[in-house]
This record gives sequence, C-alpha cells and structure tokens, in this order.
Amino acid sequence: MGEKTPSVHAGHRQGMKEQFLKQGLSGMQDHKILELLLFYAVPRRDVNPLAHRLVDHFGSLAGVFHATYDQLLEVEGVGANIATLLKLIPAVSARYLEESASFDGRIVSSWQLKELLAPLFFGQRDEIAYLVCMDGKNKVLATRKLGEGVVGAVPIAARKVLEAALACNASRVVLAHNHVSGVAIWSPSDVDTTLRLRRVLAEADIVLADHVILAGDDMVSMAESGLFRD
Repeated sequence: MGEKTPSVHAGHRQGMKEQFLKQGLSGMQDHKILELLLFYAVPRRDVNPLAHRLVDHFGSLAGVFHATYDQLLEVEGVGANIATLLKLIPAVSARYLEESASFDGRIVSSWQLKELLAPLFFGQRDEIAYLVCMDGKNKVLATRKLGEGVVGAVPIAARKVLEAALACNASRVVLAHNHVSGVAIWSPSDVDTTLRLRRVLAEADIVLADHVILAGDDMVSMAESGLFRD
C-alpha cells in the first residue's frame, strides 16, 4: 500500500528514446517523431493522440513545422509551450545549417552559393527574395532581404535591388528567391524581371552574376542554364 505503480507512459517514452539513440529517425513515422518531441513539452500525459492530430491536420511532419504559431494553437491540445517548441525546431535547424556552411566567404561555385542561401529559405512558407552582394573578387559583402513576393513586381524589385547593391558598394550581385511549390523552375515573369534588373544594374556598373531559384533541396541557376548569354 502506498507504493507508486510505474507509469506505462514512462516505460513507453524511455523505449522510444532508446530506439532513437540506437537507430536515429530512419523508418520512424511522422507522428512518432512528433510524439518524441512532445515528450519534452508535456511531461506526463500520453501525447500519441496529439501527435496524430497534428499530422492529420497539417498533412505531414513538414506541414507541422511550416505552420504558424497561431495555426498550431488551433489544434486541440496544443498550448503555448507546444507551439513554441514546434516553431523552435525549424529555427534551430536553420541556424545549424547556417553555422555549418563551409565556404570561406568567397562564392566560386554554385554549391557554395547554395550553402549560403539554403538556411535563409529553410522552412519558409512564403516566397521571399534575397540579394547576395559581392565585391569584384566574389567575396560576400552582405546578404539583403528584399521582401516577400517582390520578384514579380518589377518596378519595386528594380529599385530595391539597386538600393541594396549600392548600399553595400557591391560590384557583383546574385538574386535569389524560393518557390514554395517545391518546383525549382523559373516562370516567364522570373526571366523578364531578371533581364530588366540586369540592365538596370549594368547602368550602375554592377554585374548581376546570377539569379537562382531554390525549392526544397533543389537550386537552379539562370546563368548556368545559359539565360545570361548576350
């Protein structure tokens, strides 16, 4: 009498933690990964039903991480601690990618450009444009966010791109934006905008070296595809 019965949930949690430490996440279902994470926001309650609800509501593990804080709170059982944890995961992942990039500050290949840009677009739900400003030797001076959805708005994009490049005293720039559709293929509007920006920048003696589009793990380069040939 008076002795506490070991919790079934405690044994389940320990078993899942040991499985992860031995095997990693390979083969683990999305709701199981979420359940493992939720252990650290909900100390004692069974979180398996909540993990299922999250995956069902947002469609996938990635969908859960892409959800906004307010959208997460709309799911039954999700409070401030859980929503904050789920927003923290992709943010920490992006910081890890940024700090583990191996290039030395000079962009001499497309994979180095991808290493620089991938953390900026990681987990983004909206289309965003950035400008990478470099000197004449391709050393990165700064990376400026131009805004959301600006690539298709030619007059606004031209002014913002030129202002950002001049502010950095850049000799060369690379325009970059993401496609949230997951397809790294430029549209006719992307091409028209890029060619116009190239002409505007050239008048200020600034070279538009490339325009790259990122979608998931893919990146395509307009320069490498021959679109910049005069």
